[in-house]
Amino acid sequence: MTSLATPAIQGAHELDAQAIKRQRLLNRCHKNLRRDVGRAIADYNMIEEGDLVMVCLSGGKDSYTLLDILLSLQKHAPIDFRLIAVNLDQKQPGFPEHVLPQYLSSLGVDYHIIEMDTYSIVKEKTPEGKTFCGLCSRLRRGSLYAYAREIGATKVALGHHREDIVETLFLNMFFGGTLKAMPPKLLSDDKQNVLIRPLAYCSEEEIARYARLKQFPIIPCNLCGTQENMQRRNIKEMLKQWDRATPGRVESIFRAICNVAPSQLADPKLFPFAGLKAIKDEPLGIDLMNIG
Repeated sequence: MTSLATPAIQGAHELDAQAIKRQRLLNRCHKNLRRDVGRAIADYNMIEEGDLVMVCLSGGKDSYTLLDILLSLQKHAPIDFRLIAVNLDQKQPGFPEHVLPQYLSSLGVDYHIIEMDTYSIVKEKTPEGKTFCGLCSRLRRGSLYAYAREIGATKVALGHHREDIVETLFLNMFFGGTLKAMPPKLLSDDKQNVLIRPLAYCSEEEIARYARLKQFPIIPCNLCGTQENMQRRNIKEMLKQWDRATPGRVESIFRAICNVAPSQLADPKLFPFAGLKAIKDEPLGIDLMNIG
């Protein structure tokens, strides 16, 4: 009897050990993400007393994590704010319409699904051989921002993380000739919405690990099948290679985005280079022999 039961008991112990290990890892991920999100919110005053924050939920790992961490912070925040999760159903063929409503209902969170056939527009307007991402994102933003105004949302929360911000910096540098990325907080072009990116300090690796452990019901973006934005994919791979060769490089680049010295760049609209003059009214008593 004992010999027959031993494997079963050992198996149960192994499963218990795995469950404990998984829970510890989940707790650590949650703690790290909550810390980084809380710090970003504080640094940029992203959420204020009485805010209605519209969380844009795509069904991907980033937006699920964003909603999850904001719900956790809401329970213990020293201020009162409301959350509403909003998804844009773009009428992609085969889109699992039941997944998000079921998930959000299980959380008890307020939510709304916007139904708009941007899929047909993107397919019709995009030239052969071009990626759909640009037009798709513009139509998606327009629909979400309009709904935010309709419901009186004071903030629109997007799920962009640290790597998204760094990748955008290099995309603009390499292909746009501009030194800009995604700011953690932004006033939209029409001045009607304040956009916030609470995951700005969070690494994509940590988010992906958390999403796996939480087993979020991920919905892949299959509008374009296996099509990818080639430029962004190349930038992403470049940054991964850099980080493998020199761990911490992406984090260092992100810190640089947050620590800009306009006088050390070359934009005359950003810094008054034309008006710079040396001050020669008084002798400084400099010992020329000791310069350098």
